[in-house]
This record gives sequence, C-alpha cells and structure tokens, in this order.
Amino acid sequence: MIQGHTWIFPNPPAIIASSAVGGPFEAQGPLADDFDLLHEDLWLGQDSFEKAEKKLLEQACERSIDKAGMKKEDIQFFLAGDLMNQVISSSFTARTLAIPYLGLFSACSTTVEGLALGSLIVSTGYAQRVLTGTSSHNAAAEKQYRYPTEYGSQKPPTAQWTVTGAGTAVIAPEGSNIRITSATIGRIVDMGIQDPFNMGAAMAPAAVDTIEAHFRDLRCSPTEYDLILTGDLGRIGHQTATDLLNKHGVSLPKDRFGDCGLMIYREDQPVLSGASGAGCCACVTYGHILNRMRKGELNKVLIVATGALLSPLSYQQKESIPCIAHAVSIKYEGGKEGS
Repeated sequence: MIQGHTWIFPNPPAIIASSAVGGPFEAQGPLADDFDLLHEDLWLGQDSFEKAEKKLLEQACERSIDKAGMKKEDIQFFLAGDLMNQVISSSFTARTLAIPYLGLFSACSTTVEGLALGSLIVSTGYAQRVLTGTSSHNAAAEKQYRYPTEYGSQKPPTAQWTVTGAGTAVIAPEGSNIRITSATIGRIVDMGIQDPFNMGAAMAPAAVDTIEAHFRDLRCSPTEYDLILTGDLGRIGHQTATDLLNKHGVSLPKDRFGDCGLMIYREDQPVLSGASGAGCCACVTYGHILNRMRKGELNKVLIVATGALLSPLSYQQKESIPCIAHAVSIKYEGGKEGS
C-alpha cells in the first residue's frame, strides 16, 4: 500500500538479526558495547584502507547471517552500498558472499534505502530472506572526498568525522518482534550549498522534507514515536533541522529527536561537528537502537538517514550539493527477542 511518498507494509517484515562492526575510534565512544566487533587499528590487517572497509562489511554480513541461524546460501538477496567509487566495498563483499546482489548508492542515507527496499521485497513476497547493509571507513573516505589523512589538513568546525564501521541486518517475514511498518522515500532537496565541509547544513532541509512527508502521509503525530533519529546531521545540521521543523510548525521534543552523528562519539572526542559516513547510521541503528528495542526500552522509532549526493567531480565543477533523506518506521511488538 502506498500513501503519498510512503510505503505502508500490510505484512510488516521482521529484522531477525543485525550486527555492527567498528574501528578503534568507535571503540572509544559511548556506544562501544553495542558493537559485535571492534578493531584495534584502521588497517584491519589489510594493505589498503579500501580493503579494510571491505573487511568491515564482510564481517558485519557474516555476523548477521550467523546470528540469524543461517548460512549465506540461505540468503536470497544482498542489498548494499557505500561511499567508495562504484560502491566497490559492497560489490567486492557481494563477490565474497556469492549472494544475488543489488548495489545501491544514496550516500549516507543508503542504510535506510537498503532497509526500505529489502522490506518491500520481503513484504510483497518476492523473497523470504534479504540481507542489507552499508559501510564507511574514515581514511578511505578522506582520501576520496577530501585529502589523505597523512596530509594533516585542517578542517573547519562545521566538518564531520567519517565513521569507520559497517552495519547489516537480515529481513524476513517472521522470526522477530521487531518489525518495519513503513518507509518514506525522500526526494532531492538542494539549497545551493557548495561547501563539502558543511554537509550537515546541506542535508538538514532534506531530512525536514522527509519527516514532514512521513507525518503527512500517515496522518500521524511525532508523539507516536519514542525516538526520531536522523542519520548524520551533526551539531550544525541537527540544530538547523530543529529550527526548520519549528518554523514549519512541527515541534519535536528534545528528548525524542536525536542524531546518530551526535551519539556514536563522546563529547571530548575531536570530531568537530559530529560523525558522518554511511557506517554512522548503520552502526547506531543496527547496534545501539535495535539493542534498546530488544530490551523493551524503545517501542517505536523513526530512522531518517540523510545523504549528500556529491562527488569529487561535481565539487570540482562547482556544483551545489543535492541531498536526500529516507525514513523507516520500526516497531517492537513486545515478547522475547533472541538476536
């Protein structure tokens, strides 16, 4: 069933297992206990940062499949994306898994794009077991989009720190009390911002547009959610989104409106405006948030992943930054959770 920009799943699919894998900087953060695996160095025993990112995603996939009590041969489709050119981290992981693969790109909103599409496939009966996930690596992303970390280039306070991490989930018709009830698909919003060191401000209007569309399509109130969480707006973007929502007459309580980019690191970690990267929303959602839902601490959550759809080429051509946000509603129906 579709209402406006929103898919409403009459048979809400279940997240039967999830996992998060992170790096050494994530191990120092407040959500460290919610990771399935944390590495001590950025290289992960590999000879390039790009190969290290691939290993992060492979390990997250392996853990989710294992926690679901399955083998990779049991998974029918793998939906994934990342920030590397031609989504190579996901494609090479798909090569390792040998699972039928759909490569996605929606920048840092790819987490929810994959979860939404995977839920649609399962809900309509075209698959029984779908694996979805995303990844990012701080040093790999810095090399591609900005300057290699070895340069030690100085960043402005509006810049964000790319998460080194991967998060994945297995979706099935049954097998868990955590259900995806709806998905709101975002549209491109471009306010003319060209600064790649201020992506939070660039993405905030897209997040607001999708949040408003979700409430409008479902004719629901923000109070129906225990938590509304954006992907990686950081301090600047989160405040901008809050101001825009208030201006548009949508008031979200401070204790119910958060941002993954403000949760994954401590206040004293040098991350400037906060965290970013495709792995940011993935690790917080598939680790911390789902763990809280399994404990019964959260009943219903709206995850709004945000993405800045720029590239080094578009920046060099002085293009502005088109942005997008996708949202999924996740509900815990009570009872005992095992994964």
